[in-house]
Amino acid sequence: MVSLDDAVIARLDRHGERFEIFVDPELASDFRDEEKRPELSEVLAVEEVFKDAHKGDRASSEQLIDAFGTSDVLKVAVIILEKGEIQLTTEQRKRMQEEKRKQIVSLISRNCINPVSKTPHPPQRIEMAMEEVKANVDPFKSAESQINDIIKMLRPILPIRMEMTQIAVKTQSAHYGKLVGEIRSYGKVIREEWTKGGEWVCIVEIPAGLQIEFFDMLNSRTHGEVQTKLVNTGNH
Repeated sequence: MVSLDDAVIARLDRHGERFEIFVDPELASDFRDEEKRPELSEVLAVEEVFKDAHKGDRASSEQLIDAFGTSDVLKVAVIILEKGEIQLTTEQRKRMQEEKRKQIVSLISRNCINPVSKTPHPPQRIEMAMEEVKANVDPFKSAESQINDIIKMLRPILPIRMEMTQIAVKTQSAHYGKLVGEIRSYGKVIREEWTKGGEWVCIVEIPAGLQIEFFDMLNSRTHGEVQTKLVNTGNH
């Protein structure tokens, strides 16, 4: 559990009312990622929901029920963490952005090449190019979901091409809800359909360097109840 001195406020406006909780800034960000989601007890500084956290003005049970349908503080805290806004200090935001920037630079360096020399760009070159085009890094979004937009920004000043691969995925309908968003965050779903047996099948195009991570994600989300097949590779 984070101390109040190090905590920040996560807030959510609901039915015209504001509700706030004290949270660990980095763990609160991780909480939105099911794969990295920490225990709620580690995220919260105190197990209370406030109308005004700075003043210590707690939300009443009636207010919680009216806005969330429950007076359970922990259930309300989960909703605020998933849908609310996290108030970071300038220093915290800067640190988290820098960590995310390093992840993005690493991903681009691993998955892209210079189409002229057919060799990868060194991380330092990518980082300098990102600074030149003033690429914005969102500390709350995954690095994978941001690299395509950043690559588009880099192309006018840096010869760059991403090696791509297409993968066919087949899984049971029970896994569709938790998989479809994750799959789209890795790349572009080119085709999808439902089989007569109720299975979901799709072909997704992703950066070739993310294949192992992609397969690990699929197996983790479906507990191994997934079939995959490499369709082809290409470049962008």
